[in-house]
Amino acid sequence: MKDKEMEIRKDGRHPLRGVLLFLLTLAAVLAVVVFAAYRDGTGFDVLRRYFSYGTQDSAGGSAVYNYDAASSNRFAVLGEKLVVLSDTSLSLLDAQGGQVWSRNVKMGAPALHCGGGRAVAYDVGGTELYVIDEKGNLLTIEDSKGEPPLISATLNEAGWLAVTSDLGNCKGCVSVYNKELEPVFLFKSSRRFVTDAYVSDDCTRLAAVTLGQEESVFVSNIVLYDLTKEDPVADYDIADGLVAAIGQDGDTLVTLCDTRLTLAGLDGRVRAEYPFGGACLREYALEGDGFTALLLNRYSSGSVGRLVTVGADGRELGSLDVNEEILNISASGRYLAVLYATRLVIYNADLQAYASLSGTDYARQVLVRSDGSALLVSSESAKLFLP
Repeated sequence: MKDKEMEIRKDGRHPLRGVLLFLLTLAAVLAVVVFAAYRDGTGFDVLRRYFSYGTQDSAGGSAVYNYDAASSNRFAVLGEKLVVLSDTSLSLLDAQGGQVWSRNVKMGAPALHCGGGRAVAYDVGGTELYVIDEKGNLLTIEDSKGEPPLISATLNEAGWLAVTSDLGNCKGCVSVYNKELEPVFLFKSSRRFVTDAYVSDDCTRLAAVTLGQEESVFVSNIVLYDLTKEDPVADYDIADGLVAAIGQDGDTLVTLCDTRLTLAGLDGRVRAEYPFGGACLREYALEGDGFTALLLNRYSSGSVGRLVTVGADGRELGSLDVNEEILNISASGRYLAVLYATRLVIYNADLQAYASLSGTDYARQVLVRSDGSALLVSSESAKLFLP
C-alpha cells in the first residue's frame, strides 16, 4: 500500500503522465514532418536542421564564423565547418567560431573544390595542394621542385581526387588518387592540351577535358578512360565552346561551356544538350541533385536575363525572369540559394521559393547546404540562415 501511494505525486498527477504527454507531442511533430517529407522531400531537412542547429535565433542571431578579410578569400563548406582559403592561409573553422585546423600557404591564384566530405585547396599555376576533411590535413604537395604547375583539381562524391597539371614533356597530365589518397592512375596527353578532369562517382572512369584545334577553331573533347586500362574507352566533342566546368549528376556527366550544357553517359554517348541561344553565362552551380542551375543574361553586362534549372535529360525544370542584380548562386541537394543585392531566396529544383531573408546587403557570397541551411558570407564573417 505504501509503494502504491509513492507512485502518486503530491500534486495528484501520475509521474508517467508527463512522459506520455511528451511522447504524444513528439509523435505529432514527427507525423507532420513525415507528411511533409512524403509530399515534397523537405520535411526531413527541417528535422535535420532542428537537431543540428536548434532554432533560427540561437543559430543565426550572430556571426558564427570569423576570419581575416582578404580579397583572395575562397570559401567552401564541409558539414558544419567552413573552409577559408586565401593566398597566405588555409583554415578550417567550426560553428562556434573556433579554428579546427590551419596552415600557412603561399598561393598566387588560390582555388577550392569540394566532394566526398573533403576539400582540395590548390594554387593554379603553382605547386601547392592540400586535401582536408572535417578534421584537418590529409595530403600535402608543396614547393616540390619536381612537381609540374597545377591547372585544376577535383574531388568526386567518393573522395577520389583528379589533379590536372602542366607536364613539361607533354601537353598535360592527370593524376588520380583513390579514397586513401594513393596514386592509382596517370594519364599523359601528347596530342591535346588537358584543362580539367573528373573521376566518375563510381570510381571506374576518368573524364579528361582536352583542348585542340580543328580548322583553326578551338574544340573541347572529353576523353574517357577505364582506370584499369591504359587506352581510352570513349570520347565525345563539346560543340561550339570551351569547357569551363565538369561534374556528375547521377549517372550523367555534366560539362558546361560558354555556349551550352552537355549531358553524357559514362559510355561517351551524348544524351542531351541545353544551348544558351546566344545568352551570356553569368553564374552556374553544378552541385544540385538532379539539376544544374544557370544564370543567363541577355547581354554581357547588366542584370536582365533568366535563371533556369536544367534536369539530366536536358529539359528545363524551372525558369525565372531576372531584372535585378544577382551576386552569387549556390546549389546542394534539392536546394538552390540565390543571393540578390539585398535579399536571399532559397529555391527548390523547379525554382519555387522555399525560404527567403531580407536585409542581406552585407553578404557577397552564399553557400547552401544539403539540408537547406545557408551561410551568408561577408568580408570578415559568415552568418547561418535557417529556413
